[in-house]
Amino acid sequence: MKAAKNPTFSELLKSPFLMLGFGFGSGLAKKAPGTAGTLLGLLLFIPILLWNESIAWLVLLAGTLFGSLICGKASEQLGVHDHGGIVWDEFVGIWLVLLFLPEQGVIFWVLAFITFRLFDIWKPWPIRWIDQKVHGGFGIMLDDVLAAVYAIGVIWLYYFFMG
Repeated sequence: MKAAKNPTFSELLKSPFLMLGFGFGSGLAKKAPGTAGTLLGLLLFIPILLWNESIAWLVLLAGTLFGSLICGKASEQLGVHDHGGIVWDEFVGIWLVLLFLPEQGVIFWVLAFITFRLFDIWKPWPIRWIDQKVHGGFGIMLDDVLAAVYAIGVIWLYYFFMG
């Protein structure tokens, strides 16, 4: 099967759904666009979280509510379900993990990044099943939200037993 073609940055500039879906261009990374999107999502969100946690919750809520629309429309415009460059779902996933950390600090931010990426890539049950069976923007978002929940659980277990 031929890999899906990435849009150009100029194409992202013409479409708000592609610009957001491709994480302001981070999803255009030649290698590991999901990792690039997660990293940018983390770097953009930490200052908001440290500045005002209530605003961070509102950003997460808006990002989640509009995420299905963003991912679905970007996917439709490309003609490919869950194109690897669509990373808005990674943004929302890492934001969720960051908001549920036991403490805010570099060690937990690194743990958030690593555990979220591991679960998003590995896709343990039921994440892989959802990724394969639930289509559209909602399906694109849901597997990353579940990967975030798994990451949160592992981080809290680490905190209770090692912290």
